Amino acid sequence: MQTITTTEALAAFCDLAKAQPYVTIDTEFLRERTYWAKLCLIQLALPGKDGPAVLVDPIAGPDMSMEPLYDLMRHEATVKVFHAARQDLEIFFVEGGVFPKPLFDTQVAAMVCGFGEQVGYETLVKKIAKADLDKTSRFTDWSRRPLTKAQSEYALADVTHLRMIYESLSAQLRKSDRTHWVEEELAALTDPATYTVTPEDAWMRVKTRTTSGRFLAVVKELARFREDYAQSRNIPRSRIFKDDALLELASTRPTNLEELGRARLLLREGRKGDIADGILAAVKAGMEMRPEDMPKPDLSRDQLQVNPALADLLRVLLKAKSEDSGVAAKLIAPTSDLDAIAAGDRDLPALKGWRGEVFGQDALRLCKGEIALSAIGQSVRVVRL
Repeated sequence: MQTITTTEALAAFCDLAKAQPYVTIDTEFLRERTYWAKLCLIQLALPGKDGPAVLVDPIAGPDMSMEPLYDLMRHEATVKVFHAARQDLEIFFVEGGVFPKPLFDTQVAAMVCGFGEQVGYETLVKKIAKADLDKTSRFTDWSRRPLTKAQSEYALADVTHLRMIYESLSAQLRKSDRTHWVEEELAALTDPATYTVTPEDAWMRVKTRTTSGRFLAVVKELARFREDYAQSRNIPRSRIFKDDALLELASTRPTNLEELGRARLLLREGRKGDIADGILAAVKAGMEMRPEDMPKPDLSRDQLQVNPALADLLRVLLKAKSEDSGVAAKLIAPTSDLDAIAAGDRDLPALKGWRGEVFGQDALRLCKGEIALSAIGQSVRVVRL
């Protein structure tokens, strides 16, 4: 079991990887106490049942440069294989400004291959690699050193079994001609916007049903302050105040420390010092915001008139298409998209790309009265009119 702690050793392994068709990759990290994830370990494995597999330990090797790994990420002749890659990719983007190219995510591929929604790595190990995982090290503190033998073995298993899973899923995708489906789904994972939250836009991630411009103005300023404070000090947003406290503050709009102290949902740290001052300043800025600068809620969906009978037919069509394709219905189209289609909205993911091929095109034909649905035994089929 090789653990890499020097730039030279990392470069040597990455050179080996560049000569291979793919490399499997996983990371262990902590982010409970920080805004940005703290990278603790990187696991890499090359093809073959007994192919080389290593642990790259940036904590045990603090002077090690990650540039050889980033160079491998940019090497387009070698596919970089992950499972549920989003958080791994965020780390590499934030720390190295790089995305792996080309990328393959076995969780996305498994959904397309009929394994259901957000299938876990353990499930794929059992079904494809015919093995069991030792889960005892799953929730350990990966920042502590030295790593135990159990931790190292657990970490390596995340990339050694991944080789067989990748080979099986990629073969299924080629056979079913669905490789481009996965590529469409992965496009968002390699978009910098997926991982970039600017303080100015942070309010858009706060869920509220209120459409009052003044209320949203205060929400925007509070969210802006929280995001800026969290990023600048590398602490979680929730350590400053949670969304429910943010919405309470936007409703009560305290103007001084005494009023702020009455907030039921605000943590103790938020009632004093820099956070308290920031909250009061944010509320003041929101209250003084000019009407033309206030956030504008998107009411277009709310104003659509849903045809309930058509929405029910679309649900039947989706179920039939899901069964025919072996792809989970929720992955093809959420219920909200079906209602929107039945109300006349045509700018939806369910009507585009591979989803359009599987479901969207017939959904539009159904809306136009060009097809009907016929029940035969336990199945439903499409009948052209």
